[in-house]
Amino acid sequence: MFSGIVERVGTAEGVERVASGTRLKIRSDFERDPAAGESVAVNGVCLTVERASSGVFEAVVVGETLRRTTLGSLEVGSRVNLGRAVRIGDPLGGHWVQGHVDAVATLGAVSRDAADVRVEIEIPPAFRRYVAEKGSLAVDGVSLTVAAARETSAVVALVPYTLSHTIASEYAPGGRVNLEVDIVARYLEKLLEARGYFNEAAGVASAAGRTR
Repeated sequence: MFSGIVERVGTAEGVERVASGTRLKIRSDFERDPAAGESVAVNGVCLTVERASSGVFEAVVVGETLRRTTLGSLEVGSRVNLGRAVRIGDPLGGHWVQGHVDAVATLGAVSRDAADVRVEIEIPPAFRRYVAEKGSLAVDGVSLTVAAARETSAVVALVPYTLSHTIASEYAPGGRVNLEVDIVARYLEKLLEARGYFNEAAGVASAAGRTR
């Protein structure tokens, strides 16, 4: 599990096609190199470190992950958000993020509002019901608060710190980002569905199916 707080912005130093997918070499410059087997979120995707030394770690991204995330478009020199898994005792500054990307979303309008930058994210239809104003979304691994929930999109506000400590400063209309909805919303939906409060097919609450 991750907290949605980016620890470092890393750089792809190697992108090598291998039989199982793509091997990434990422310069992280963490204070301590991650150990083999440790989980690191790369643009919100949980990857397992195979080896690391001198500030660079390697991980293999399998074909399924390449197809379902933006990692397949990384090139040498690409900048990436990095975060380590949360440990007991660590502060939880964002929200629970699994590192399991739900969808690749497209960026809409990007506008400046006072000191903030507002970014509109087009939400794929299957995930719109999980988006709520003042709720949380993980965008490229960054825990962000939904400033406005619209019919087909969500607007998030990026404060100066986020812009300077993540890859969000590179966002532009038409860009693609990894999106993970709040796992709490998923569990709540499943619970309501099991108790007959929710019709999965219709995507609406059902009073008729209530049970005690």
